[in-house]
Formats: sequence, C-alpha cells, structure tokens
Amino acid sequence: MTNYIKAEGFDFAIIGIDTNQERIIYSKQQMIDTLVLGGLSIDESIEYLEHNTWNSQTGNNTPIYLHPITNQELIELLQKPH
Repeated sequence: MTNYIKAEGFDFAIIGIDTNQERIIYSKQQMIDTLVLGGLSIDESIEYLEHNTWNSQTGNNTPIYLHPITNQELIELLQKPH
C-alpha cells in the first residue's frame, strides 16, 4: 500500500514520484505559478509556501519540493571547488 502525502491544491505541480520512499516530487516554480495565477504576488507566494508547505515535515513520506536548475547552472555547480 502506498502512503503518498500530497500538498493539497498543487496536483498540477507534481513532476514525479520517488517510488523507493513513496514521496511525491513537486516543482517549486510550478507551485509558485499556481499561487500567482490565484492572485498572490511572487513574493507572497514564496512566503506562503515557505511557511505553510516547503518547511513542513509530515513524516517519512513528506513530499520533495524541487527547484529545477538549468544545464548551465548544473555545470557551474559541478565546477565549484568542494
């Protein structure tokens, strides 16, 4: 039986599933976009999501909130000294 925990109202922002840990993966940007379309500013959307969603821990199946990066950002990240 799967125990996926969903962030209510953000089905459109689901971009994948971690089947090993039974966690839904959401795009942070798509979550922001959803709230902006609902009338909040970008800053209000980020503040709301940080306070009410992204920083909430709901157990082992807490969703993953992903900030996608571009190929260029990945290259720059990998080139930084550790």
